[in-house]
Amino acid sequence: MRELRPGDAGPAVAEVRATLASLGLLPTANGTGDPSVYDLAVEHAVRAFQQQRGLITDGIVGQATYQALRDATYRLGGRPLAYLVSAPVSGDDVLELQERLLQLGYNAGRPNGVFGPQTERALREFQRDYGLTVDGMCGAETVSAFNRLSPRASGGRPVLLREQEQVRKAGPRLRGKRIVIDPGHGGDDAGVTVDGIKEADLVWDLARRLEGRMVATGMEAVLSRGPDQCPTEAERAHFANESGSDVFISLHCDRNASPHASGLATFYFGTAGKGTSTLGEALAGFIQRELTARTGMLNCRAHAKTWDSLRLTRCPAVRLELGYLSNVGDRSRLADPAFRDLVAEGILVSVKRLYLLGENDQPTGTFTFADLMRHELTKS
Repeated sequence: MRELRPGDAGPAVAEVRATLASLGLLPTANGTGDPSVYDLAVEHAVRAFQQQRGLITDGIVGQATYQALRDATYRLGGRPLAYLVSAPVSGDDVLELQERLLQLGYNAGRPNGVFGPQTERALREFQRDYGLTVDGMCGAETVSAFNRLSPRASGGRPVLLREQEQVRKAGPRLRGKRIVIDPGHGGDDAGVTVDGIKEADLVWDLARRLEGRMVATGMEAVLSRGPDQCPTEAERAHFANESGSDVFISLHCDRNASPHASGLATFYFGTAGKGTSTLGEALAGFIQRELTARTGMLNCRAHAKTWDSLRLTRCPAVRLELGYLSNVGDRSRLADPAFRDLVAEGILVSVKRLYLLGENDQPTGTFTFADLMRHELTKS
């Protein structure tokens, strides 16, 4: 679909308005104004919805926002749910299903609102345990069973212990762990370009530096794209899943209309106030603290988002926005190869911290590549 923005009009805008009204974000038509026009009230409602859903808050209805609006209209029991390989089903009803299964003790994986194979396996286990038809489909019979049951636990973060146990079993050493490094943009998409400096070139170079360091530790480091390729976010996530990745790290730079905007930020899967990728959140925090300590850049903090590259990966995933190319100071730093070496080392150390689980660790900003290599050699 084409983007919808303030000033647009037509049936597509009317559909968006109706959806926003059904979600309680926009007053229903009261006889004033044109219900098919994208006016200021619609823009404000779209921004509020985007903020709730962990999307870019720009007031524009692009593909991601439109899909999220559609997903928000579904409620568990309103339609049958099943795993479709060619066209995975998504929606708030799938999210509710995943959360119910997790609360009842079934491992449905990360609750991301997408009906995948792990959700199907958990659903089949539930159906088998409760004497239902074991077909992997969530229809009226299964929903009725859910409504008759109380979850074994409510609240909290039911995925946390499982994810921590996976890391604990993996052990503190980096050798053998598979990391997908995702340099943003690529091919004909150069990303942010200022004074001849291209985001795609910078993050490609950073990815290769990070890859070299990771391989030196015995890790399997894989790049999500070649220099002339630009996969979609969903394709990058699919590549990480098919590769059996343990961690996914996406590298980007930012821009802003104000030349004073600066600093670095990290992102993990989740919505505001509800981080659902617990290890992704932890890794984002490690990277954020490690890089701000090492570089002195402004700390723009770690944030929960629902971008496809974060939402669709099954492993912990982090996106790094490493400074603003529109800022003179950030741009000059990013253009320096020595600075990119510093960043690569900080990211590697952050991954190591994730697997140490707080044991035998060192203060932020003090763990060097040499320290890390000694740690790798001395740990069994």
